[in-house]
Amino acid sequence: MDARASLALWRAVRSLPQFGRLLQMRLASQFGDGLFQAALAGALLFNPDRAANALAVAGAFAVLFLPYSLLGPFAGALLDRWDRRVVLVGANLGRMLLIVGVGVLLSVGAGDLPILCGALIVNGFTRFVASGLSAALPHVVPRAQVVTMNSVATAAGAAATFLGAAFMLLPRWWIGANDTGSAAVIFMVVVPVGLALILALRFPARVLGPDDTVRAIHGSALYAVSTGWVHGFRTVSAVPSVAATLTALAAHRMVFGINTLLVLVIVRHTDIPSVEVAGLGSAAIFVVATGCGSFLATVITPAAVKRWGRFRTTNGSLICGAVIQLAGVGLHLPVMVGCGFLLGALGQVVKLCADSAMQIDVDDALRGHVFAVQDSLFWVSFIAAITLAAVVIPADGDSPGLVVAGSVIYVLGTVAHMLVGRERG
Repeated sequence: MDARASLALWRAVRSLPQFGRLLQMRLASQFGDGLFQAALAGALLFNPDRAANALAVAGAFAVLFLPYSLLGPFAGALLDRWDRRVVLVGANLGRMLLIVGVGVLLSVGAGDLPILCGALIVNGFTRFVASGLSAALPHVVPRAQVVTMNSVATAAGAAATFLGAAFMLLPRWWIGANDTGSAAVIFMVVVPVGLALILALRFPARVLGPDDTVRAIHGSALYAVSTGWVHGFRTVSAVPSVAATLTALAAHRMVFGINTLLVLVIVRHTDIPSVEVAGLGSAAIFVVATGCGSFLATVITPAAVKRWGRFRTTNGSLICGAVIQLAGVGLHLPVMVGCGFLLGALGQVVKLCADSAMQIDVDDALRGHVFAVQDSLFWVSFIAAITLAAVVIPADGDSPGLVVAGSVIYVLGTVAHMLVGRERG
């Protein structure tokens, strides 16, 4: 049965050539993103030429992700105004050039701040691409297949991200963990990003939207961008299924932020020979395990949504997450990796339910606005949790209370989801 289902899914993907092309671009883009993020983490957190404590880790995440998280909904308005193909081409070209700049900064031994600022702009372009890909998906997939194909695209993209992160370990081990080695790995990111650029160029004009419907935001580009937050949040608040799943997603991202910091601090204070390589490898195992769990969600989500609906599927995922989170209270790294796998799967189920709600329940003329709001919430909740945890975590990471706090957050997220999403999706 599993083999037949997989074959049927493969045939369904093959029958949608534009979706296949969009999927290829997502794979190339997210492989490059995983490689870039892992190389950057190695350069700043596991580098013999540099040092970082818990607050420095939180600060790095804040510099990398918070500015665009606040500005994203303004920029997201452009996804609902300009040809999304043009946006994807421009964003991929911009980040390819900036990646070269970050590599140059590392190669000359620049300080952390200019490197982080360069990486911030790269991440902004990357997330613009991600939002554009998600907003464009309903244009290349029949409505009845949106949930299934979104699961395929999201999970395949997540797998590509973690493969990119894992691949980084090979050249890092071969070339070295210092600034020169890190710069060499950063330069490698140009290859997958360049491939994503070529794939974006192959789409016909306007095939990815946006549609000019009665709900489209008219007026100047300046007006559309300046009101991006307003229209994005107004749309979210008007659609209970979207507001509820975004609340649930924020809860999961907060827990993921706490767990990420715990693992990073514990690994840095473990007696591992050559912590710059082996220590980063241990942290990467946790991230890869989370990514493998995300891939499992591809199988779980369509069947679960078909049987229970998005509302109950999301509730069940959060409740299971609260229980699994408690299993890591002993702070044993192998157990935390196992928890990361399961929580990665459950969190991705919530993410897929949120994506489906936005792709099905939101008008295309406002879909880019809403995906930009989701992206902002995705990272603001992560950064808020990791920053608060950094304030209280001890130097060796031995803080079972933070694990318990993560379980409580899942419970609160379940309650909020139930209250907000009374109209079931």
